[in-house]
Amino acid sequence: MGSAHSLKRVNEKVKEGVGVEGNFPEEVFWALLEKGDDGILVLDANMKIAYTNTVFLDLTGFESSEVLNHSFYDFVEPSQIEPLKKILENSQGDQGKFCQETSFLKRNGSCIATDTCFSPDYDRSPPLTYVYIRDLTEWKRIEGELKKANSFFVNLIESSVDGIIAADIKGNIIIFNHSAEQLTGYRADEVVGGKLHITKIYPEGVAKDIMRKLRSEEYGGVGKLTPIRITVLSREREEIPIELSAALVYEEGREIASVGIFTDLRERLKIEEQLQETHLQLLQSEKMASVGKLAAGVAHEINNPLGGILIYASLMLEDMSEDDPRRPDIQRIVQETTRCKEIVKSLLEFGHQSGPKFEPVDVNRAIVDGLFFLENQAIFHNIEIVKDLDPFSLRVMGNASQLKQVFMNMVVNAADAMSGNGKLTIQTRLSEDESFVYISFTDTGVGIPEENLSKIFDPFFTTKEVGKGTGLGLAVCYGIVEKHGGRIEVESQVGRGTTFRIVLPVKGEQKGETIREDTNF
Repeated sequence: MGSAHSLKRVNEKVKEGVGVEGNFPEEVFWALLEKGDDGILVLDANMKIAYTNTVFLDLTGFESSEVLNHSFYDFVEPSQIEPLKKILENSQGDQGKFCQETSFLKRNGSCIATDTCFSPDYDRSPPLTYVYIRDLTEWKRIEGELKKANSFFVNLIESSVDGIIAADIKGNIIIFNHSAEQLTGYRADEVVGGKLHITKIYPEGVAKDIMRKLRSEEYGGVGKLTPIRITVLSREREEIPIELSAALVYEEGREIASVGIFTDLRERLKIEEQLQETHLQLLQSEKMASVGKLAAGVAHEINNPLGGILIYASLMLEDMSEDDPRRPDIQRIVQETTRCKEIVKSLLEFGHQSGPKFEPVDVNRAIVDGLFFLENQAIFHNIEIVKDLDPFSLRVMGNASQLKQVFMNMVVNAADAMSGNGKLTIQTRLSEDESFVYISFTDTGVGIPEENLSKIFDPFFTTKEVGKGTGLGLAVCYGIVEKHGGRIEVESQVGRGTTFRIVLPVKGEQKGETIREDTNF
């Protein structure tokens, strides 16, 4: 603590400064200097310490003999000495007190952070400087904990895979995390701080409805909103499906803000749609398998009787003279029996009764070979056929004969849909990962009504007139493609045309080894 002599000198100077008349009790000054929470130093004109109170000694751990008559700068953390000297030099002639954060050295070599206020008194001769030092250790600890907690919550909010948006009670956005930026296309600096009202990210009336639900008991309790599905608007005003859960923030019973968690549903809905499509494909496959077994059984049962009818009718026809009046009837029997045999043949193919050998098949070559037999037929004379084939060979493991049957059926169906007049585009492409070959047939025909899209692969379903189609063409194609491990997709608009897309896998050794030679088709 300070010496009695130094205290007496300070006592005298203070009394002179405040103009106290008579003897002022020394113990009062002692109490003022020693009983407070702040460390107090009195510096002379040379910045040497003329007085220190006990609080400063307790803060630093020094003895009074190690402090008195030593330079003030001996106790300041070295990196702060020069900046502090400049500040004190510039303050000469200024009677005002100034404060700044200063680190003092402790006797054990560590430092203590303080809020230090300097009060120069240059009216005296020699001048004095009064220094008041408040320990910031606890304040720094609390500040550090608050910063740590704040940093944790900021990181938590920013790291969330869901968009988090908070707004004050007036609708001004105050929190807009990274996921919210990705969801909406807005940047945080474009919306935070009253730059964008919260209602602008919702379709008209939705924000008001959300607040109504938040204040209701029916949607999770007052102040809470259990997850609901709504849409929000992106920066480009695109509607984005999301799942929203929200809450009101209260202070002393008053609403001060609202916060919402926005879960992007686009990928989830896409997966759900794919699962639904896969489910329908599985149902279709199961249905086709069952019908295929039935069709194969029926075909076997009626094939022999039909063969007998055809043979005997043909023999009768050979024995008849050209002018026999019964001849047209027998010819009709032969004609219709032959048509029945074709139906039975299709049924057997549909039922997968044969086991063709699979080998590498050049898809482009199979298409070109099929077109060679069709292009000169009358129905194709007024049809423009555009071959947009991949410039390289596209090979799959399959049966060339069956694949040609599928491709030719697609071409004939397209010609029928255009009534022999229009444009047919045939395109082949390899997927980016070289796992699949895409073959598409796009016509400019009448299109398929939406109510028929789910039926076109059903056996015996046809929109053609009686006698012009068996309704087995697409069903057989579906079965062949499925047997090759692929699938058929269809898109159609009534009056604008139809696209059939066949997807075939590149299997075995062929995968990743597509022959890179120009096909010159």
